[in-house]
Amino acid sequence: MESTLRRTWAEVNLDAIAYNYKKIKEKIGKDVKFLGVVKADAYGHGSIQVGQLLQEVGADYLAVSSADEALELRVNGITMPILILGHTPKEQVGRLIDYQITQAVTCKAKAEEYSAEARKCGGILKVHIKVDTGMSRLGYLCDGEHFGTGVEGIIEACEMPGLDAEGIFTHFAVADEFGPEFDAYTKHQFALFSEVIEAVEKKRGVKFAIRHCANTGAVARFPETYLDMVRPGLLLYGYGEFAHKMGLKPAMTMKTTVSTIKIYPAGTAISYGGIFKTDKMTRIGVLPYGYADGFLRSLSNKCSLYTKEGPAKLRGKICMDMCMIDITDMMGVDVGSEVEIFGEKNSIDTLAELADTIPYELTCAVSKRVPRVYYRDGVVVDKELMLRM
Repeated sequence: MESTLRRTWAEVNLDAIAYNYKKIKEKIGKDVKFLGVVKADAYGHGSIQVGQLLQEVGADYLAVSSADEALELRVNGITMPILILGHTPKEQVGRLIDYQITQAVTCKAKAEEYSAEARKCGGILKVHIKVDTGMSRLGYLCDGEHFGTGVEGIIEACEMPGLDAEGIFTHFAVADEFGPEFDAYTKHQFALFSEVIEAVEKKRGVKFAIRHCANTGAVARFPETYLDMVRPGLLLYGYGEFAHKMGLKPAMTMKTTVSTIKIYPAGTAISYGGIFKTDKMTRIGVLPYGYADGFLRSLSNKCSLYTKEGPAKLRGKICMDMCMIDITDMMGVDVGSEVEIFGEKNSIDTLAELADTIPYELTCAVSKRVPRVYYRDGVVVDKELMLRM
């Protein structure tokens, strides 16, 4: 693994994540639980390392997308509650019960399957009921004419044998968008969610232990939505406009090195398709960082990467394993020089904007062949290379 670190690597600052957790906790208050979203390998940051940190600092729940992600955490010593937000095949219910993993229930068919399997296993599956208030993806549909049947369906699921309905939740679609229309939509979603909870609890005579709906946008903008628990994602890792306004710290820095330097005359086409041609004698630095490492090809010829002498413009199309930067006026940048792809000096938010995407896509895109190096107090505490060796 050591031999790969000077190619391209990601540095993850666990102190930044701990700091962000503390700042978000200060904002939401001590009585509101904190669910850390660590699905998709903690958005590329490392679910085990981030999960262990959140358990250490006192977070209340973790959220993942699948049973495999949940089990990965369990077998690596994480004992805190874990919620699976996505689908789990009924055949896995026994494992969920054995490993004390909570499952989202999104419709009657899922509730029936999970109930039957739990009874077959002779155990109790803890569940959180998902309500579709306007995301139009998963959950019991309860808006408009569907309110009555949705409420009855949720009550039915809560009372099925083998299921313990600990929580109920929904997901906001536009809480991170600005404008009267978006604000109204989020407020409608929250009002509907609140009405559903009230109706279900009144008819059952039982209150949910955990009600949650606040994602990053809602944590930043709609404190009335905090309820019993919040689910910040982008905020936790320190990216985006809301994180910047709250003074949070980006957790990941991507770095590479100059592997080769070539000098080309004017009129030379650089990389595939010849979309960039030199207009003078040009010094090109070749970097071992391409779309197979997670560098979105849509950024070809659009962005800059940061060298010790400042920003260097990307030239030509991004290749699978390489890209090229213009270092004509940077004679101090040589073979072996470090280049920051994104981090403190080269904002991931800027790259995301140029790629017409969100920072999450860039961190999630960091591939398994890119080693992660974990820091606490400025010292390397762990290294991870996902390749099988």
